[in-house]
Amino acid sequence: MLEEILTLNIYLFILIFSRIGVFFFMTPGFGGVQVKVKTRLALALSVTFLLTPVLSEHIPPMPANVLNLGVLIIGEVLAGAILGAVILTLFSAVQVAGTVISFVSAMANALIFDPISQQQSAIVAGFLSATAVTLLFVTNMHHVFIEAMINSYALFPPGVAPNTGDMAQLITRHVNDTFKLGVQLASPFIVVSLTYYLGLGILTRLSPQVPIFFVAMPLQIVISIVVLATTIPALMLAFFGHVQAGLQPFLTP
Repeated sequence: MLEEILTLNIYLFILIFSRIGVFFFMTPGFGGVQVKVKTRLALALSVTFLLTPVLSEHIPPMPANVLNLGVLIIGEVLAGAILGAVILTLFSAVQVAGTVISFVSAMANALIFDPISQQQSAIVAGFLSATAVTLLFVTNMHHVFIEAMINSYALFPPGVAPNTGDMAQLITRHVNDTFKLGVQLASPFIVVSLTYYLGLGILTRLSPQVPIFFVAMPLQIVISIVVLATTIPALMLAFFGHVQAGLQPFLTP
C-alpha cells in the first residue's frame, strides 16, 4: 500500500512539476536573474505540491516503459515553455515601447538593466519594464498567470501531442500584436519628437548661428520626461489590458 502511494504521488508530482517548473523559470517576475535559482525552485516545488491534488485528474496513467515516460515529460516541458513564452512575449511590449521612446527622445545611449529582456537596454525601456513587473505583483496579476497555467491543462492535455501549427500561429500572432502595441504606446513621443524636430528645422533656417545641438538636446530630454510622467498611467493601463487579452484563451475553462 505504501509503495503504491509513493509511486503514484512521485509520478504525478514529477509530471506536474515538469510543466510548472518551466513556467516559473520563464515567466517575468519569477524567472529573472535577480531571483535566485533556489528561490525559483522552492517556489515551483511549493506550487506543484499544492496543485498536485487539483491537477491529478488531468494526468494519464503511468506509462509502462521509461521511453513513453520520457516523451510524456518532454511534452509537459514543452507545454510549460509555450505558456511562459506567450507571457514573456506579451511583456515585451513595454520593452519595445521603451526602446522606441529612447530613440526618439535622445536617451538611447543611457543604458540600464532590463528585467524582462535580461540584458542592458535603454534607460526608458528598463524603467517601463521594472514598472510593469512591479505592477504585476501590486495588482496580483501573477495570480492570473497561475490560473492560466492551471487552465492550460485543458488546452494542452498531458499525453496528447500539441498541434505545432496552432502553436506557431499563436506565438506569431502575439509577436505581431506585441510589436504593434509597443509602437502604439510610443506614439505620443513620436508625435512630440517629430513636432520638436520640425520646430528645430525652422529655427535653424531662421537663426543659423544658434548652436542647435547644445540647445536642443537638453530641452528634448526634459520634454520627453514630462511626457513620460504624464502618459505612464495610460501606458500601463493599455499594456495590462493587452496582457489580459492575450491570456484570455488560457483563462477560459
